[in-house]
Parts: sequence; C-alpha cells; structure tokens
Amino acid sequence: MTNAEPDAPRTVVPIDSPLLIAEAFDQAQVTELRHSVTSCAHASGLRGQRLDDFVLAVNELITNAVRHGGGRGWLRVWRQRSALLCEVADHGHGISMQRLNDRSRPAPDTAGGWGLWLARELSDSMEVETGDAGTIVRITTALVPAPQPTHD
Repeated sequence: MTNAEPDAPRTVVPIDSPLLIAEAFDQAQVTELRHSVTSCAHASGLRGQRLDDFVLAVNELITNAVRHGGGRGWLRVWRQRSALLCEVADHGHGISMQRLNDRSRPAPDTAGGWGLWLARELSDSMEVETGDAGTIVRITTALVPAPQPTHD
C-alpha cells in the first residue's frame, strides 16, 4: 500500500470504507482529536455510555501514542457495516509481549499502565500489531440500532 503521507503508517488490514477521520497528531492535538472523535462517533450513531466508552478508549490510545510511541501518531476512524472502527498508529519501539499478554486490571494506585487495559475493556474488540517500527492498535465498537418507537 502506498501513501502520499511520508509518516503515515501501514494499516493492519486495508480499509475499504471512507475514512471519517484521518489525522496525524502530537500532544498539541489530543484534546481537539477527542472532540472530533466525539462528534464523528455521535454522527455515526453512538449514544450514551457506548459513545463515552468509545471516546475514552480512543483518547487512551492517542495518549499512549504520544507518551510511549515517539511523541506523535496517526489516527483513523471509519464506519464499516454496523461498527465504528478506530486505528491509532505510532512510531515507537513497540510493546513487549509480556505487556500485551497481561490482561489483568492495573492496581488502583498505579499511576500508569491503564491505557491498553481500558481500551480493551471499553471496546468490543481490539487488535494490536507491534514491533521495532511502531505499534498499531485497532478497536471496534458495534453501532447498536436506535430503538424503534412502538405504536400501541
């Protein structure tokens, strides 16, 4: 896959749907991106707790990319069938297999280490590809159809 953006990372699998968000970011864009993700997810049909969970999961992933992945990253959000997908990529040195395989909840008094755990807990699925060239994390959240009004 070729890409006009020199720093744009590869994706885990090709994206067939149009991208709703495709942004490079660093620390200065984190808050702005969170607002963009909220608007985009709401417009795609996420509401209530599912919207809050998706936005928090994405925020954790972009914050991780800034803190642990080289100070910057690449965010992509798109809708595919009845799901909203988000992919965050960075150019860090990767995540250890021990860290990836540890699915236990961090201790309550732990200052860090919550990002991947939260993203996994708050999304319907999470995939991670990591190595010396960086990390790509993709989360998926199902779009639950709005309840139809009943006519009595």
